[in-house]
Amino acid sequence: MDKLVYVAMSGAKETLNALAANNYNLANASTTGFKADLTAFQSRAVTGAGYPSRVYATDASVGWDSSEGAQVTTGNPLDVAVQGNGFIAVQDASGNEAYTRAGNLHVQPDGQLMTATGHAVMGDGGPISIPPATTITVAGDGTISIVPLGQTPLTSAIVARIKLVAPPDGTFQRGADGLFHSPDGQPAPADATVKIASGVLESSNVNLASAMVNLIELSRRFDLQVKALHTAEDDGAASQKLLQSS
Repeated sequence: MDKLVYVAMSGAKETLNALAANNYNLANASTTGFKADLTAFQSRAVTGAGYPSRVYATDASVGWDSSEGAQVTTGNPLDVAVQGNGFIAVQDASGNEAYTRAGNLHVQPDGQLMTATGHAVMGDGGPISIPPATTITVAGDGTISIVPLGQTPLTSAIVARIKLVAPPDGTFQRGADGLFHSPDGQPAPADATVKIASGVLESSNVNLASAMVNLIELSRRFDLQVKALHTAEDDGAASQKLLQSS
């Protein structure tokens, strides 16, 4: 009987975790540059005294979906999308370097180049600051050029270059802040082969239809496991009555 309790109890708990991950993906279906979380179920043996015949279920993150989201044209020169493998370097809340695929950038009143979520965009020498300008353009290699305020297009100048990195697949880890981080905490080297496109944004790669189907399947699985717990309870009560009457 306790075998059924172990499987049903842990299965229900871990199904709730899987539901939370799936709902997190659904909530970010319209988030620029978002990469869907991937989870998987597996069984594990219960350790301890006695014969190792008990198992329980676990649901664990197995990384994130690295496929590219659809690119949406915006026409805004400060909207950029990484082409292929690669990330934009930004500064996280603790001042360390982190990475994102969300390229919806803007210039603060003090000239600092920021992401839509408020993270400073990093260049070759640190956070990028842009002087007052009439126009701003971003080249495919991340080079930022401006026409200074009050000047003509003939006086355009290069002011910075966005740091772009291309780590090996599976190297980066996503943090609670939604940014990607190096596992050793050290800044990744800039990669000149990474290219970006200006005037477009990469949308989330969450498949809404698949996520909704998964939501229904996980909800039904949770109900089934709760029913199994009730069945184990009823069977236990029936067994106890038989023992008392014998």
